[in-house]
Parts: sequence; C-alpha cells; structure tokens
Amino acid sequence: MRVLLLGADGFIGRRVADRLLTDPGLQVTVLGRRDSADIRFDLADGSPGALARFLDAVAPQVVINCAGATYGTPRALLRANTLAVATVCEGIRRSREPARLVHIGSAAEYGPVPPGGPVHESAEPRPSGPYGVSKLGGTELVLASGLDALVLRIFDVVGPGSPPASLFGRLADGLRRSLERGEPQVRMPDLSGYRDFVDVRDVARAVQAAAVSAATGVINIGSGHAVRAREAAHLLLRASGFEGQLAEDARPAVLPSQPGPPGEHPRPAEPRPLPEPVPWRQADVRTARDRLGWRTQVPLEESLGDIWLETACRV
Repeated sequence: MRVLLLGADGFIGRRVADRLLTDPGLQVTVLGRRDSADIRFDLADGSPGALARFLDAVAPQVVINCAGATYGTPRALLRANTLAVATVCEGIRRSREPARLVHIGSAAEYGPVPPGGPVHESAEPRPSGPYGVSKLGGTELVLASGLDALVLRIFDVVGPGSPPASLFGRLADGLRRSLERGEPQVRMPDLSGYRDFVDVRDVARAVQAAAVSAATGVINIGSGHAVRAREAAHLLLRASGFEGQLAEDARPAVLPSQPGPPGEHPRPAEPRPLPEPVPWRQADVRTARDRLGWRTQVPLEESLGDIWLETACRV
C-alpha cells in the first residue's frame, strides 16, 4: 500500500514514520518543509493545485497528516492547523484518485469537560484557547470534506522524543540540571490537573491501524485513565534518582490545554499561548478498541523512564 506521510519531523510524525517504514507492506513517501522530506512542500503556503500534482505523481492510497503546530501566535496556529488542513483536503479532492485521509487531531478540541469520567467522541467540542480552536477547525474541515477520512483525537502524548517545551521534556531537563549542579529543588508549574497520558509509540500503532482500517469520523486515542500530573512527575523523579524536592508554582493555574504536545513540531521562537483551564482530561477509548482493534501497550512508568534515559544520555 502506498502511503504519503505529512509532518514526519514532529514528535508524533517521527514515530509514525519509524513504524511505517518498518512495515514491508507499505511504500512510504514523506512530504514536508525540510530537506529530509522526499517532497519539499509547505502546506500552509502551498496551493491545493500544487499538492494535487504531487498526489497524482505519488498516487498514495492513504495520506497521513501529522503536520501542524502546538505553540505560536493565534495566527500561526490557524495557518498551521486549519489553513494547511484545508489545503490537504482540497488537494486530495482535486487529485485523480482521492486517497483515504488519516488526520491527527487533539483532545484540546474538547476543551473543559466535567471531571470524574471519560469524554466520548460524541461530546460537543468547546475549545477554550487558540490551539484547541485551530485544531477543531482542521477537524471540522476534514469531516466536512466528503473524503474517506478519519480523525484521531490524540490525548496527552509522552515518551522518548518529548520536546523540551512539553511538560515532561521540561521536567527532565530541569532534573538533569539539578543533578549536575547538586541543586536540591526542581521548580514546575502547577501539577494538580489530571491528564490521560499515552505513549507516542502506542499513538504510532494507532495511526498505522487507522491507515489500513475502514473507520471514518472521530476516534479518541488515549490510555482511558486520568492520572494526576503530579503523580506522573514523581514517576519521572524516581526514574532519575533525584532525591530533592519538586516545587510547584503557588498559583491557581492548570496544565496547558494542549497535550504535551499532541504530535506537532513546536516552534520555540514564537510566543506560547497562556495556560487554559482544563483541570481534567480522560479519553473514552472504547471506539478505538472496537473499530481499530487498538489498545495501549506501554505503561506510563516506562514512557517516563525512557524520557529520562534519553535526557540523561544527551550530549
């Protein structure tokens, strides 16, 4: 099966590329902005007609869209997460043989939800900030495109390769500095919120399953469990061997709404959005099990341990 992968340089995209390239049944072509891509193309600036010509040349049966942005100004987020998706959908529609589309969405599209239980795909999305709004815009374009399309709403992704700007990427870097300098404390933002953490390797498996499935609509991809971020942080402390104190900012803030991050490549040079009031996030994952035959395999402790191992070995 011929697959065109968009966004292979991002956190999720790199793992998806690794998994697809090891599948002998798949012929993978990568399209992106960097020199490492097989096809150089900027989805936010390129035209649907130009993309359609690339699609005709490659003739993919499935297009997987992992491209986008997690941080940036509202305008930058809309360009990367909404306008670029419009280009993808229109390019596929204009191609000679429209491919199936698997699009990476985000749990931030749901916005604040009632605490204590999982959120189902049928819940009304109410994003509370620019990131969630821009991701929801992309999802709505995919669902309204008339294409054979599936949106995977990814919850809070963790694991090796976590960007330094993400929650646990930041904590791992802080732990390394504290251990090197003999400091007794690591400071973090408020960690009282609950999140549904899912390993990036499990996400890549879900994307692979989605590509060969006939499922359409929206499917949540998460662990199905809500874990207090503070408890997860202490798992990372334990993996590092740090015996000092984890100090949290004494302010009534919550974790940033964007899942840390949900698969897009962060743009550190741009300003980040303010934290959004989302104290609880838990996925209802029954649809993923029923329609994709997918469930998580990597425990949270292993995900965080691998983040620390990668950070500790970094030169």
